[in-house]
Amino acid sequence: MADLQSLPLPAPPPPPPPPRSTTDIFGDPIDAHPLWFKQSSFLHPNFDSEAYIADLRTFVPFDTLRSELQSHLSSLKHELVDLINRDYADFVNLSTKLVDVDGAIVRMRAPLTEIREKILVFRGAVEGSLQALQSGLRQRAEASAAREALELLLDTFHVVSKVEKLIKELPSVPADWSNGEAFSAEKDHLSNGIPLQYTENGTNLRETQSMLLERIASEMNRLKFYITHAQNLPFIENMEKRIQNASLLLDASLRHCFIDGLEHRDANAIYNCLRSYAAIDNTKSAEEIFRSTVVAPLIQKIIPHSSSGVVGDASGDKLEDDYEEIKRRIEKDCKFLLEISFTENSGLHVFSFLANSILREVLSAIQKGKPAAFSPGRPTEFLKNYNSSLNFLAHLEGYCPSRSSVAKFRAEAVYVEFMKQWNVGVYFSLRFQEIAGALDLALTGASLVITQSSHSDRGNSQDLTLKQSTTLLECLMSCWSEDVLVLSCSDKFLRLSLQLLSRYSNWISAGLAARKAGNAGSYTGSEWAISAVPDDFIYIIHDLNCLVGRISDDFLGHVMELLSSCSADVLDIVKQSILQGGKSLKDLIPLVMNSIIQTVVDKSVEDVRQLKGITATYRMTNKPLPVRHSPYVSSVLRPLKAFLDGERATTYLTRAARDELTLGAALEITGRYHELAADLVSVARKTESSLQRIRQGAQRRAGASSDVSDNNVSDTDKICMQLFLDIQEYGRNLSALGVEAVKIPAYRSLWQCVAPTDKQNAIDL
Repeated sequence: MADLQSLPLPAPPPPPPPPRSTTDIFGDPIDAHPLWFKQSSFLHPNFDSEAYIADLRTFVPFDTLRSELQSHLSSLKHELVDLINRDYADFVNLSTKLVDVDGAIVRMRAPLTEIREKILVFRGAVEGSLQALQSGLRQRAEASAAREALELLLDTFHVVSKVEKLIKELPSVPADWSNGEAFSAEKDHLSNGIPLQYTENGTNLRETQSMLLERIASEMNRLKFYITHAQNLPFIENMEKRIQNASLLLDASLRHCFIDGLEHRDANAIYNCLRSYAAIDNTKSAEEIFRSTVVAPLIQKIIPHSSSGVVGDASGDKLEDDYEEIKRRIEKDCKFLLEISFTENSGLHVFSFLANSILREVLSAIQKGKPAAFSPGRPTEFLKNYNSSLNFLAHLEGYCPSRSSVAKFRAEAVYVEFMKQWNVGVYFSLRFQEIAGALDLALTGASLVITQSSHSDRGNSQDLTLKQSTTLLECLMSCWSEDVLVLSCSDKFLRLSLQLLSRYSNWISAGLAARKAGNAGSYTGSEWAISAVPDDFIYIIHDLNCLVGRISDDFLGHVMELLSSCSADVLDIVKQSILQGGKSLKDLIPLVMNSIIQTVVDKSVEDVRQLKGITATYRMTNKPLPVRHSPYVSSVLRPLKAFLDGERATTYLTRAARDELTLGAALEITGRYHELAADLVSVARKTESSLQRIRQGAQRRAGASSDVSDNNVSDTDKICMQLFLDIQEYGRNLSALGVEAVKIPAYRSLWQCVAPTDKQNAIDL
């Protein structure tokens, strides 16, 4: 029964919800909020009321925000009350369910207290064990570190002792080597022949000594490793003097052995010495010894140092012969060492005798003996020396066994310094002034200059006729000649070539513009075009055609051959740029032809203007209808025919160019002819109409009949007939020149203007 009483009573059913109004069903809910009011924002753990209000006030009025917040607060209070009312029965029954709570707490406290005490005891034991373990590990690490330091010190001591012992075993080591006087000692040995200690079985002794030195160098390398890991230790500091003495003795002994091996060309001794230098990371000393003992004497014999420092003549600064002699001496005296240093898998790749011994000495000798060789002030000699130097560098690269060794050789500091001595930028500037100045001087003349070949060989139409054009071609070829071009500056020489073409094009364009304007004015250097006659422009057309052909064929092929080592994209750009330069010259040909046509047309129009005399011939006269053309017609095309039949035109103009000139001039002359004839006919008809009205008025005043028709031919008809006969003759003259007058629109319009009514439909010459 008690268990039944302890069971919770069932909760009463919740009260039914209040009935909903019509507004709640069909309208917006009572607790509805606008879209900008997010109730979930209040539930964020980092909610900031001030920031929330500040954000909403930018687009929501303060009163609206306040009313929405108050409405939300009311809804929250209402929801809280609903929650309390919903669980109120459980809250009331809570006191009846909590029976004998204090007793239950007392019963649970004892085992919990016991467990807590056991955990504290176990925790203390674990912490004690952990501290003891950490202390033991710390002591062990300290002991291990001390042992390592001791072993390192012992190893260092043993290595130092071993090195000193091995140095003492070296045969006949002079006492003064450690005092820095080794160089003079070795020099005395070398100058007096074979050293005394090597007089018997010297080869075996050198090899034995070099092998011992290699062993010592290996130990010294190990000693350096130990010292690096035992820095700032008193024991090492106390041994520093012994280490320095051992290092000096090793360097002196190794230097002496290496020099002796070089003198006797003992490959085994040299190989062991080089391995020793590589082991102690002292390659610079080996390279300097080889330079001073072997390379320097032979280079100084070829390029002796100049004591006065005075620059000699140009012939004394040439390097080509010197380089050839140096190549022979390198092949004879240095090749054996280079082959040893490039031995595969020998570990001697760290040496760079080519750069730091041979090239450095050559650079120093040139700077001291022939400093003017680097001067670009004499471009021709400078280029020869520069090309000889490049060939010499290529010869040195030939000793490199692989591409990586070539790349290493080019990356050496002395190689970069050697290339910096050749100031190709200044050289190009001087060549630019020389080449561009020559063309500019030729183009600034006041008249066109005919070359001698044009006078002596008039039958050869393939040569350039003007000095200006010849100078342009010479300058273009000079840019890419072997006596001028520097391949490393090929982009600059390409730009110079295009500038030369542009300068020549502008020279012709400015001259044509000045000729059209009638004065030079602002067109500098265009005086030649003002004084030029049409026959002079034939030379220009001929030269433009020749230049376009030469540039697109021989010149382009020569440039592409020189730049054949470049990529396909670069070659395509170069080709397109040169062809574009040739096209700029080709585009000038129609302009020059128009200038010739305009000059010829002006002369022909002077004769065409004589047709104005036809009016005076037939106005108010009783002359009959004309039966033949006017005399001026034969002179209209005479300037064009004289130009085409001239010696220059027949020699230097192609048939196509002659036809183009003829057709262009015929179109212009016919057009002007049509304008003048149409004006003449129009004025004649207006005048006749006016006279007719005056005559009729006079007849009406006199009482005479005005209905009488005049069957006589009018003056206008006579004028038109004369013009008709003239244009027939003009058409026949055009046909004689190879131009069909029927195909000229202006001629057809002129025919329609002056031809009789029965002949207007068909043009019959």
